[in-house]
Amino acid sequence: MPSAARRMPADAADDRLRSHVHPAGWINPEPRGRYHLAVVGGGTAGLVSAMGAAGLGARVALVERALLGGDCLVTGCVPSKALVRSARAAADARRAGAVGIRVTAVEADFGAVMRRMRERRADLSPHDSAARLRSAGVDVYFGEAQFTSRSTLAVGGRTLAFRRAVIATGGRPAVPPIPGLSSVPYLTNETLFSLTELPRRLGILGAGPIGCEMAQAFARLGSVVTLLDQAPRVLPSEDVDAAAIVAARMAEDGVAVELNASVAGVRQAADGVVVRLERGDLPREFTCDRLLVAVGRAANVEGLDLAAAGVAVDKAGVAVDDRLRTSNRRIFAAGDVCSPFKFTHAADAAARIVIQNALFFGRARASALVIPWCTYTDPEVAHVGWQPEAARRHGHHVETITIPLDDVDRAVVDEERDGFVRIHHARGRMLGCTVVSSRAGEMIGLAAAALMRGGRLNELGSTIHPYPTQTNAFRAAGDVFGRSRLTPRVRAVLKQYFRFL
Repeated sequence: MPSAARRMPADAADDRLRSHVHPAGWINPEPRGRYHLAVVGGGTAGLVSAMGAAGLGARVALVERALLGGDCLVTGCVPSKALVRSARAAADARRAGAVGIRVTAVEADFGAVMRRMRERRADLSPHDSAARLRSAGVDVYFGEAQFTSRSTLAVGGRTLAFRRAVIATGGRPAVPPIPGLSSVPYLTNETLFSLTELPRRLGILGAGPIGCEMAQAFARLGSVVTLLDQAPRVLPSEDVDAAAIVAARMAEDGVAVELNASVAGVRQAADGVVVRLERGDLPREFTCDRLLVAVGRAANVEGLDLAAAGVAVDKAGVAVDDRLRTSNRRIFAAGDVCSPFKFTHAADAAARIVIQNALFFGRARASALVIPWCTYTDPEVAHVGWQPEAARRHGHHVETITIPLDDVDRAVVDEERDGFVRIHHARGRMLGCTVVSSRAGEMIGLAAAALMRGGRLNELGSTIHPYPTQTNAFRAAGDVFGRSRLTPRVRAVLKQYFRFL
């Protein structure tokens, strides 16, 4: 049984999930000649590559060593957002007084929360199932893949010959070289969702998206949470004001945030895991029952024998060009194994580029993708395009328009005033956008679509949004830009015009 499956608690929901994504008794097929596309890895990038190519008539093989669906289904997006949803329900109940609803007590049943998470994960697993792939014409092989030449790979005693291949083996949690860490039973996203009891005290290393999402969620479910990072603020890749709003909301939820702090060591004690911090000349220790490591990702390239295939790797993973081609022109890569964007939607988009370029001699470029980011805290933080510093480095004169949610009617009546829509532009052409809102993940798609089309702010101002919705902030931004074009000279001309009208 794959290692990821061994970490799962035994229950009916996980049995149902495994029956779809790694069925017991599965017999690998006999190879069908030379495959048009051999896919290594059954996460998002691999599944999209395989299903897309097979749907177009190609002969496709897919090799997965553990569970189809990969990190997103099993240990990433799906379980984490299920947990976030339950935590948000608890927070909404506690804040219900703000909208005139009295709730006398809120108790989170952690066991029920985790059971629901596993049930919803199992509900989604048929989309990524071996049976669905097989019905689409994909030959599914379970086992460890290893390249044996520039155009062949081996799995389970079988040799698969290919015309083109895509490496989509994803990533895993990066583990920092902290003294003593290997001697304590620390958690990562691969083990966090196997918990069956709520940690009374939870320490989290890393104040990026995963760390912040889980810190807030576990605090709302009842854990005493301490969040640590060497950075001077949480979410260091986000807009400063956006990160400050998230930090303030986490503090309201009871998260203790320790910034500018490095971890000097970790040790196991009778009453829990002791973490030794250093911040300037003020070393101190704190104790937690469980410690979550959320400090980044590392590419899964080990064991593939990429040297035999002539595929180069670098510190980020498999090295690819802008068309996602490796140093072996027959082999491409997509997803977390090669991309700086560790998102499911980025892996999906990259896989579509691979299909075009590998099978149809296309020239699609990864650099042309417009990829939005979203961190699913409460409020959510999403951005797309350039931040001002990057835009200026590319020679743009940057102007910024910010619409506070205080000025958006729907946000006011929903008691969701902590947030904003902020658009960076160059003379009306959008360069980037940040949204802080309970609906930021849904709203940022509008900005992404506009950026992809070279959208201009006057188009946002003329787009009609349903009222009342928080997306009206985009129209308000367009209106602000429109009013800014009313220079004194234009006003003087208009004054003359209306005098003679």
